[in-house]
Amino acid sequence: MRPGTPLILALGVWSALGIAAAWTTSAVPAWRILGVLILGVASVDLLLLRRWPSPILSRSLNRTLPQGVWSPVRLRIENPSRRRLRLQVHDLHPADFEVSGLPRALVLGPSQGATIEYRLRPHRRGDQPMSGCDLALRSPLGLWVQRRTQPLPATLRVFPNFAEISHYTLLATSDRLAGLGVRRLQRRGTGAEFHQLREYRLGDSLRQIDWKATSRVRKLISREYQDERDQRLIFLLDCGRRMRHLDESGRGHLDEALNALLLLAYVAVRQGDAVGLMTYGGPRRWFAPRKDPATVNRLLEAVYDLQPSLEAADPLSAARELLQAVPRRALVVLITNSRDEDQAGLERAASLLRRRHLVVIADLRESSLDTNLAKPIQDLQDALRFHAIQDWLASRRRHREWLQHLGVAVLDLLPAQLPIALVNRYFEIKRAGVL
Repeated sequence: MRPGTPLILALGVWSALGIAAAWTTSAVPAWRILGVLILGVASVDLLLLRRWPSPILSRSLNRTLPQGVWSPVRLRIENPSRRRLRLQVHDLHPADFEVSGLPRALVLGPSQGATIEYRLRPHRRGDQPMSGCDLALRSPLGLWVQRRTQPLPATLRVFPNFAEISHYTLLATSDRLAGLGVRRLQRRGTGAEFHQLREYRLGDSLRQIDWKATSRVRKLISREYQDERDQRLIFLLDCGRRMRHLDESGRGHLDEALNALLLLAYVAVRQGDAVGLMTYGGPRRWFAPRKDPATVNRLLEAVYDLQPSLEAADPLSAARELLQAVPRRALVVLITNSRDEDQAGLERAASLLRRRHLVVIADLRESSLDTNLAKPIQDLQDALRFHAIQDWLASRRRHREWLQHLGVAVLDLLPAQLPIALVNRYFEIKRAGVL
């Protein structure tokens, strides 16, 4: 409860009159009468405010929200009293959400209601609680403002930006991923399954011609192959302290990794492969490989609340655990953000996994490195920074070459480049038939 502006002004006038009464005795009766009048009116106004019933509230919104996207919320406020109600409304959204359209001032007639709309934009995935709605009610004369909190408990589930992912998957469904930079390479090698017979087309190799079918129908018939199915794709996802980094765009490395993971999972399931997940360096999650149509939705449920920890990730222990959990050969995609001190463990983990699986390491780097390299060198400090970054990138390149010497594919890229790069590498592996 706090005094409103009219009461503060009235008390100011009463105080000024009291100062005058200290010097002029003729003003004392007026000062006393005004004080009694203010006290009486304010008391009645306060009593009426306390006896007013609280407004009836209801909230309408989608309990599942995409990260980084504005989502609408509707609040319905009903005035159950027979008097006009003036109030200010503020919904108690999670503290790290952006909000547009709050607080909102309303005037409701007797037994009337109103609906207000505002927007929320979450920047952090996971379960986010909303406790209620904060109301500031003004008394009939406006002398008092009472704060009331109406409970409206709700739990919002903030998922990775599935609108962005659905854009990718829509293109994948219509075979238009090439518009995003996904390359569909020509198949080579022997790792493909027979699909069907068809008429010979210009450009088909002689090895594709089925001579028995050709002799029967007396025209050239070619065999058509499809990528091998029933293979396995396992994500090994680093959730340690390195993945806490935020790029200049404000997107976290783990957020970008999850978007890429979900896109590749969709593509792989559509290709007939099973998809699984293991996390390390923080929250431990294990998602057994599966390929049914609901796999991507289940995977999304399993990872939507993943947050990077403050732990130092141990890829070697994760590799040992993965070897026990997945005995059958699979494509293992390890997503991390490494430094020089992490390379020894990463190399040992890759060497261990390589004995049984085909390994791809996606090693993310910060976009600030590229930004600083592009800046003009104007003084000694700029030159020292430029050469320090170049030395670090050279060391990173040497580690990458050593991993490639071990037979491990390494993608050194920015987080924003990860989705398309992973899908491209997956298609290359499928076409080559090396899995």
